[in-house]
Amino acid sequence: MISDPHLRIPIAISLGAIAGALSRYYLTLWFAKTFGISFPFGTLFINLTGCLGMGFFVTFALERVVAISPEVRLMVTTGFLGAYTTFSTYGLESVMLLREGSFTAAGFYWAGSAILGLISIQLGVILAGLLK
Repeated sequence: MISDPHLRIPIAISLGAIAGALSRYYLTLWFAKTFGISFPFGTLFINLTGCLGMGFFVTFALERVVAISPEVRLMVTTGFLGAYTTFSTYGLESVMLLREGSFTAAGFYWAGSAILGLISIQLGVILAGLLK
């Protein structure tokens, strides 16, 4: 087994990311085939299950079973869930700000990410359109 944590951690994250990205890809295909593409059911499902998984695993790993290694924690959170959906990280960070009592910061982060994210998408569309 690799004993250097500088190698173990990136390998663990990478393995989790492969599984997360493939899960997202195949679930998206299945939802599109099953329900059509008029509504992004796959993305909705992925975002909700990613948030459920993040909330469960972080609570489980940090409060219930503290013997879970940092590599496994990073493989599941940063690797799998990070590749599966970054929305779960957004949800976790919002809840953490709320738990800390940082209500203004939580509100800004929550609304700012959504609103500025949409504006950034549109800005990207406009900039790409200028490259004709």
